[in-house]
Amino acid sequence: MSIWSEHLHNSLGSILLTQDQIEQRISEMARQISQDYASLTDDLVVVGILRGSVLFMSQLIKQLDLPLVIDFLAAASYGSGVTSSGNVRITEDTFIDIHGKHVLVIEDIVDTGITLSKVLQMLQLRGPLSLKLCTLLSKPSRRQIEIPVAYCGFEVPDVFVVGYGLDYADKYRHLPYIGVLKENMYS
Repeated sequence: MSIWSEHLHNSLGSILLTQDQIEQRISEMARQISQDYASLTDDLVVVGILRGSVLFMSQLIKQLDLPLVIDFLAAASYGSGVTSSGNVRITEDTFIDIHGKHVLVIEDIVDTGITLSKVLQMLQLRGPLSLKLCTLLSKPSRRQIEIPVAYCGFEVPDVFVVGYGLDYADKYRHLPYIGVLKENMYS
């Protein structure tokens, strides 16, 4: 067993969603999104929230049968902690003018809703024709601010999840599945 394999064995309690489950659900979501935006005559602007959305977004957009452009936005409210500070900072803004465009925001997880609420408010002020949210995971039990989610991959319980873009202190993002981090790893 490699050092990394041993570390994973000691730090993950279980695998919550396998790579196959995730990829199957992303394919289903891509079909639905493609169907919902099928009448577009202009590009759909897909905005990924950095860094967590990258794996999910890259898998999703490859399967969209739509004209699209991609952009990114980075927002921070967690730092290296496990709960949102409530202080949301935009650390990297989008480049594409979204005024009069259909915009689909891609996020890895909707947790408290604090960060996404601020991000969506900011984007809405820029005058998009439509603004929808697509997330791989949602934790409704932790929601402090209700966020309208148009496309959701999975609802998950209130456990600390990592993998497929989700991290703890910038680690574990590259895992091809979603695992539950043992509490002793972050408490």
